[in-house]
Amino acid sequence: MGARREGRELALQALYALDLNPVGIRIGLSLFWESQRAPQAIREFTEQLVIGVVDNRKEIDTLIEEKSKNWSLGRMSKVDLNILRLATFELIHRQDIPRNVTINEGIEIAKKFGTEESPAFINGILDEIAASVPEKPF
Repeated sequence: MGARREGRELALQALYALDLNPVGIRIGLSLFWESQRAPQAIREFTEQLVIGVVDNRKEIDTLIEEKSKNWSLGRMSKVDLNILRLATFELIHRQDIPRNVTINEGIEIAKKFGTEESPAFINGILDEIAASVPEKPF
C-alpha cells in the first residue's frame, strides 16, 4: 500500500473517531496517535487531511449535500460520509492531487471500509462534485 493511501485510511479512521468522540481536533488527534503507528511523513499527510476536513467541514458538507440527490448527511453511513469529506477536501483544496486520483482513492477506500454499495455511492457523488470544481493545473 502506498504512503498516501495509508494516510487517507488513517485520516478516515481519525475522522470517524472524532465523530464518535467530539473532543476537538488536537485532543482527538493526540488520542488517535496513541493507538496508531505510522512513519512521520504519513502522520503529517494524515493530519493535513484531518485538519483540512475539520477546518472546511461546513463548506464540504454543503457541497456533499447539494450533490447527493435524495440523501441527507444524516442518512449516510459515517464511513461513507467521512470518505466523501476526505475526497471533497482533496478535490477543492489540494492542488497537488489530480481529481482522478482522489476519486479512485475514495472508491478503493470505500471497498475496504464501507458496505457493498459504498463504492458506487461514493463514485456517483464524487463525480458530481468533481464536475462542479474547476480543473486543477498540472
